[in-house]
Amino acid sequence: MFELNSTLDNDTVVVCEWPLSLVLMSLDANYPWCILVPRRSGIREIYELSFADQQQLLVESSALGKTMMELFDGDKLNVAALGNMVPQLHVHHIVRYEDDDAWPGPVWGVVEKLEYSEELLHERIDSLRDALMDCQV
Repeated sequence: MFELNSTLDNDTVVVCEWPLSLVLMSLDANYPWCILVPRRSGIREIYELSFADQQQLLVESSALGKTMMELFDGDKLNVAALGNMVPQLHVHHIVRYEDDDAWPGPVWGVVEKLEYSEELLHERIDSLRDALMDCQV
């Protein structure tokens, strides 16, 4: 039975559910940052998914990335499935800007987590939900 890792649960909010994955939004307001988590128990790596699930994850990842880049007008999209700190398979999608504090390196450990204001949090969740509802996944 699928259960979301507690770290992901504490650090994100659910935006929507797609056929394979939960679409989560990071609560770090430094960057537009979403995370796909395939709803499969005991999976740590993409290759452990069935072939059909691997294909679905690619479809969902592409749809999420395209939507985020259009919505947030980024310069680059970083997509990563590291899993060093959280063993449950999850795929980060981070919109990057050439003038962000971490550019051109990775975002991890560069700046302190920035809390969302209540207003911006709801605005960002609503805009993501609206945009992602139109995706064909």
